[in-house]
Amino acid sequence: SPDNMGLLDPATSDGRVIFFLPWEKMTIAGTTDSPTDVTSHPIPTEEDINFILNEVRNYLSVDVEVRRGDVLAAWSGIRPLVTDPSSKDTQSICRNHVVSVSDSGLVTIAGGKWTTYRAMAQDAIDAAVAAHGLKAGSSKTIGLQLQGAEDWSPTLYIRLVQDYGLESEVAQHLASTYGDKAFEVAKIAQVTGKRWPIVGKRLVSEFPYIEAEVVYGVKEYARTAVDMISRRTRLAFLNVQAAEEALPRIVDIMGKELHWSEQKKKEELEAAKKFLYYEMGYKVKSDQLTDSSEISLVPSDIERYKKRFHMFDKEKKGFITILDVQRVLESISVQIAENTLHEILNEVDLNKNGQVELNEFLQLMSAIQKGHVSGSRLAVLMKSAEEKLRRRAVIPVDRSGGGL
Repeated sequence: SPDNMGLLDPATSDGRVIFFLPWEKMTIAGTTDSPTDVTSHPIPTEEDINFILNEVRNYLSVDVEVRRGDVLAAWSGIRPLVTDPSSKDTQSICRNHVVSVSDSGLVTIAGGKWTTYRAMAQDAIDAAVAAHGLKAGSSKTIGLQLQGAEDWSPTLYIRLVQDYGLESEVAQHLASTYGDKAFEVAKIAQVTGKRWPIVGKRLVSEFPYIEAEVVYGVKEYARTAVDMISRRTRLAFLNVQAAEEALPRIVDIMGKELHWSEQKKKEELEAAKKFLYYEMGYKVKSDQLTDSSEISLVPSDIERYKKRFHMFDKEKKGFITILDVQRVLESISVQIAENTLHEILNEVDLNKNGQVELNEFLQLMSAIQKGHVSGSRLAVLMKSAEEKLRRRAVIPVDRSGGGL
């Protein structure tokens, strides 16, 4: 998406609104509300995700193919609507906020949404002033600066780079997120031990969030790992798998700052994983691989992928484990940390038995071909290893022209 342009169209196939918004170098694509059951944990549905994707395709160049696998996170929320007590039609529901003054003089504001909080506050105060004859000047909410805005400037990030040795991308993120409070985050950032950047260890490589933000979040009363991955940082909204990857380190840092026991750390980790699985789209993402009937590969592709699989499954067990992958990687002089390999295999291990069966691998490749899954680390790793092993294969004498 262009950085400074969004798109909204109310004329979709079923009358709901569709919108695109640039956010954190990603694109949010979505729609408005539809009736739902009230629950504490709203879960995005595959039906809604596919509706959005189908509508999105109407606005893009034919050269751009948006696939199901391109969805990095998905979420939904429940919007409360209120009935205006002063309305003549008692059945009418208001989609905005409602301010009501009761017979006892109690001022109540209900409904609305986070993005209109300043207008809501102004309307509530105006109602209180009018109902009780309070003395008050004109509203100052429009020009009121948020914390961190006082000394902010578009070039503030340069000082962060110069004074603390932060990466430019990280410095820009801190400056735009925390304003002039970014210096407080930079002060507690750990030294990396590298020539550059000097400070600022990232939580995950592809996002500019750093470990110091977790410490700073705790100082600002963050008390759960869910809070940290969804609101203090936006990892859960931007990439659900990246958020899961960052979770163990986030829990370790929070545990140290808040003196958590090992049991408490385990509980926080599990609660955050559950949040990602149900509420941030991990479940609907993994469901793309769960139906064995979804394998729709032509025979030649099945044979090709079986050969690739058996390059790792040398013993023809019908499954591969971390040891199988490590053995192949060692043969091509590639090193990947064991915990990372656990994560890579776990993405495809549907029955969670610690191994990837041939059927699971074929499901993965079928889902990739159909565009339901993209960016699979296991698929890329196995393809890369296969290509390297082929290049290293000994050329038979009869194909070498009889050379020595």
